[in-house]
Amino acid sequence: MTAAHARLKIGLSACFSYADPARSLFTGKTLQYVEQSIAHWLMSTGAMVVMVPCPTGETQRGDVKLSHYAEWLDGVVMHGGADVWPGSYGEEPLQEAWIGDRIRDLYDLALVEAFEQAGKPIFGVCRGLQLLNVAFGGTLYQDIETQHAGALRHRDAATYDQHFHDIEFVTGSRLARMYPGMAGARVNSIHHQGIKGLAPGFEVEAWSVPDRVPEAIRRRAVRGTGYIAATQWHPEFHKAGENTLNDTVILNDFLSACAAAKTRPARGRSMPGQLQDRGARLLRQALLQAQRLPKRFGF
Repeated sequence: MTAAHARLKIGLSACFSYADPARSLFTGKTLQYVEQSIAHWLMSTGAMVVMVPCPTGETQRGDVKLSHYAEWLDGVVMHGGADVWPGSYGEEPLQEAWIGDRIRDLYDLALVEAFEQAGKPIFGVCRGLQLLNVAFGGTLYQDIETQHAGALRHRDAATYDQHFHDIEFVTGSRLARMYPGMAGARVNSIHHQGIKGLAPGFEVEAWSVPDRVPEAIRRRAVRGTGYIAATQWHPEFHKAGENTLNDTVILNDFLSACAAAKTRPARGRSMPGQLQDRGARLLRQALLQAQRLPKRFGF
């Protein structure tokens, strides 16, 4: 059995359930949590998984920062969940239902900044892909079916993770090389937002078929830059024997990058684009002034 000190330590971004006076458990308290499947997916090859809690808010104590987690951990996975707030990429919400989660965006952006600065690998899942694209200067469709002509239905609330569509790999991409002999695959689809404008320095590795919405992205390999990749689908929801893309190859690719970064971190990079250097400052400001935000963001 591998000793704990020899195992990879992978951070997992937190989901938020905001203070609710009507909730019978933890009444009026903010909860930070992770979804079980993604933690177990990361643990399946022996990695240890640590949720990275938001360190700021009205209950804050001590001096622990996200940068401390980035220095200690070997990589981070940006969790799926709520919509990205359109303001994070310079737009106004087109509908109230698409307002997203501003506080979580600020936390996620600060977390990405911390791991980027530490030179540690970052992998995104669903919302995580969208957040990474925005963090590095890209934009999103607030609703694919509304804004993208001829779009597939990318989310079905009734079938949830049993809703599928096909993807095609981009020839010559790293993802395509990871699945030799395959032109594409079938994946789950649980999102209504998607990439509209790709962030500079990134490339699309897979498209949905036939509506061509980006389904996988990766930062171009340039000397001095760290590993960043993401999928729009949830690889952690793949089940053995299911006619969908095998998730193990993607997981091993990320964990291999984490193992390599333990000895050769790509340090000192800054996030390009409009959100550079703003994440941590805005997060602290927003959370410390939470009483001024709409009640749904209350910490």
